[in-house]
Amino acid sequence: MSATPETNPDKTLTLFDKIGGAAAVDAAVDIFYRKVLTDYRINRFFDDIDMEEQAAKQKAFFTMAFGGPNSYTGADMRKAHARLVKMGLNNDHFNIVMEHLGATMKELNVPQELIAQAAAIAESTRNDVLGK
Repeated sequence: MSATPETNPDKTLTLFDKIGGAAAVDAAVDIFYRKVLTDYRINRFFDDIDMEEQAAKQKAFFTMAFGGPNSYTGADMRKAHARLVKMGLNNDHFNIVMEHLGATMKELNVPQELIAQAAAIAESTRNDVLGK
């Protein structure tokens, strides 16, 4: 259950709490991957990926990155994406992923200020994801 000012008045709400907690992250990841997998510009990077496992890792990562409980056990960003970099993953592809993340959050009626916070967190992974 997400913390709220009523249930936890001493805690500053995290981005995870503000967007709606686990249910919101789960919905966002499901919608996000629907968008990614139908985008011809980037879907080839997911051809040999177990998407159920990938979605679970992404949900755990976003939960942790947005200030929720940390149960992320995946590889670090650089290692996790090294194979994709060898396939040609570059800034243009990262930008497309960012576009889908923003569109997903907008579709879920997340306020623009929270979308900007989420985008800044995702953007902070760019160099590691791209092996720079």
